[in-house]
Amino acid sequence: MCLCFRDVPSVDILVWSELPTGAGLGSSAAYAVCLAAALLMACGAVSCPLKEGDSTARWTEEELTLINSWAFQGERVIHGNPSGVDNAVGTWGTSVFERGEVTSLAVSRVPTLRILLTNTKVPRSTKVLVAGVKEKILKFPAIMNPVLDSIDAISQECQSVLEAMPANPSPEYYPVLEELFDINQHHLNVIGVGHPSLDRLCRVTASHGLHSKLTGAGGGGCGITLLRPDTSPLAVEAAKRDLCACGFECWETNIGAPGVTLHHSSSLNAEVLHALSES
Repeated sequence: MCLCFRDVPSVDILVWSELPTGAGLGSSAAYAVCLAAALLMACGAVSCPLKEGDSTARWTEEELTLINSWAFQGERVIHGNPSGVDNAVGTWGTSVFERGEVTSLAVSRVPTLRILLTNTKVPRSTKVLVAGVKEKILKFPAIMNPVLDSIDAISQECQSVLEAMPANPSPEYYPVLEELFDINQHHLNVIGVGHPSLDRLCRVTASHGLHSKLTGAGGGGCGITLLRPDTSPLAVEAAKRDLCACGFECWETNIGAPGVTLHHSSSLNAEVLHALSES
């Protein structure tokens, strides 16, 4: 589909974000998804889903698919050969797993997981890291392809666990997720996207009985630490203190959120409105 902007007046696009850039949190994909949704709506390719009295609204599944396809093209411009996972998460929300093609889990089928999100503040380039992995695969296909198959199997096992948890919220699932975190982190180091800062992050959290892995393209950026429901607040605070002593930045948050959403200005909090008015 080709977009035609001949009948659309010139527009100023104002972007405001709390996501640190170049940290593995999908900031470029979030930008690409929002930009695609805004431009598609401006040229009439997707509808304005807000009805009178609505504070927020989302597009139809067909429109979200179109938004995602254009956001992926934006990601290709930025990263060269992206997986498509980040823009899919930004479009549909929830958790997404990749098995040759991107599939998502429905919100109702995903438990809320508490995590500690840590920014190592080490900048990196997704495009460079992706190219490095590709080069290693071409150089050692017999070694690297089984590792990639194993990473895919970890994703599938994780998906099975997450889908089982809402119906049976047993604490026994968390040790399985923790072990999958550990295995995945080792595999990611093997394919060349690890970094000494991420190794340090994992060692610090392990000293407090917690399990971590990199997120995003790796090579620095951010890591996530799984927090069990019964994880002691003292243990979390101690881990955060030690991570900050390394020069890192930490937030406690949850995994899982809606995807791209159109907001009425009345639904935005004062901090966001102030930031936009000052820009």
